[in-house]
Amino acid sequence: MAELSPMMRQYLEIKERNKDCIIFFRLGDFYEMFFDDARLVSEELDIVLTGRDCGLEERAPMCGVPYHSCESYIARLVEKGYKIAICEQMENPATAKGIVKRDIVRIITPGTVIEDSMLEEGKNNYLCTIFFGETSVGLCFTDISTGQMNVTEISGDNKEQRICDEIGRFNASEILVDDSIKTHKTLTNYIETQIG
Repeated sequence: MAELSPMMRQYLEIKERNKDCIIFFRLGDFYEMFFDDARLVSEELDIVLTGRDCGLEERAPMCGVPYHSCESYIARLVEKGYKIAICEQMENPATAKGIVKRDIVRIITPGTVIEDSMLEEGKNNYLCTIFFGETSVGLCFTDISTGQMNVTEISGDNKEQRICDEIGRFNASEILVDDSIKTHKTLTNYIETQIG
């Protein structure tokens, strides 16, 4: 019976811990994607889908991008709403004994982009968090690329519409909320239409 190679087992263990992300898995001078991530990235970015021996009878679907020019590829995926997990080599491959240790060093989402090459010049990139209290709602808009932060508290009538107005005013690229938002249909619909 065929068995996965040690490197492919390492990849699948890291993927298991980050199921909601596309794993950019560093192999030398490239970030490689495998299996479903490879099929998705190949289709979304029109990159050739190849294969790699992985210890199984069939080759693992694979595609990759050069690590030194990965930002444009990541930007396109993030713009489409995907989360990217950057998996780096944690030791020098030339001196490593056995399989090179790898781990996730960063997760990139629309609101956590900090690279100038991935941001629109002159426009803030706000990450919004919403907290529902008993009588009021707290909103925080943070641009981690500049350190700018704005906090607002909303109470009284028409809370949902006023929250929507604030989100629109700051043009948030990502919104973090807890499950209590499900009871606020107007707000939920607005976020799904505006942010996706």
